[in-house]
Amino acid sequence: MSDTTQSKDDDQDKTIYDELPDAPPKKKLKLTWTGKLGVVIVAFWVIMVVIGPWVAPFDEADIIADDSYMGVMSVTEGEGLHVFGTDYLERDILSRILWGARMTVGIAFLATLLAYAMGVTAGIAAAVKGGWIDMVLSRVNDAILSLPTIMLGLLIVVALGSSIPILIGTAAIIYASSVFRIARAYGQEIMVMDYVESAQARGETIWWIIFREVLPNAAMPLATDFGLRLVFVVLFISSLSFLGLGIQPPAADWGSMVRQNLEGMQYGSLAPVWPALAIASFTIAINLIVDDISAKSGGDLAKKMI
Repeated sequence: MSDTTQSKDDDQDKTIYDELPDAPPKKKLKLTWTGKLGVVIVAFWVIMVVIGPWVAPFDEADIIADDSYMGVMSVTEGEGLHVFGTDYLERDILSRILWGARMTVGIAFLATLLAYAMGVTAGIAAAVKGGWIDMVLSRVNDAILSLPTIMLGLLIVVALGSSIPILIGTAAIIYASSVFRIARAYGQEIMVMDYVESAQARGETIWWIIFREVLPNAAMPLATDFGLRLVFVVLFISSLSFLGLGIQPPAADWGSMVRQNLEGMQYGSLAPVWPALAIASFTIAINLIVDDISAKSGGDLAKKMI
């Protein structure tokens, strides 16, 4: 008799939980030809971050040419070919672009990664816990967002210096505030879904819900936003370098290369054009990928971005 009652109770519980919805299935990522083109360009610069200094014809600080501001392909006797010419100090531009990928793209990637570590952690915590935790984190975040990005960056760099760790930390703090907003928005949206409520009804812990329900379902939009934030950080680091407060000489980065060679344009030099094209190629390629992914999600990401 007891076995029969237990069996009926099990069948009833099974029926109840069978009616509760499961989390949506994970979608496979398919890119159009524009997205694939963006992947190829981004992959090229990522590879250059790793091997750029070894494939560059010259060192980033080598002064090797006889004539400054050569704007076309040229050859210096005894030195070799200068595909993009030389800069204002007679340094090979192609070599400095390849060396500069490590600084511009590498630093931006590390800063974006740190921004996401901080922003997603705080945003998901605010969405899941709510109450005073959400209020405190949101108000602190609003205070950071209220300050113009470049102005806040200039204040921190001028006060603390322009070393690489300071640049990474500054960019991470500034852009973590934007990451917090989008992570919190998606977290709050997911927490009211039926499959989360079913997990709560089963008695799952808060950590199980975060790692098995919230984060997996927010992964794709957050990954898409990661690409956009990476673009913003690249432009932020390049802007600081253009103002003379980013990567310091003799290290090469694309923003400082534009600033240092800008005056040469009045003499017909193309020296500032090539690093500007490097910045444009990387940022446009990431935008191609992000637009491709975002279009498949119905543009939902754009509504939550700031």
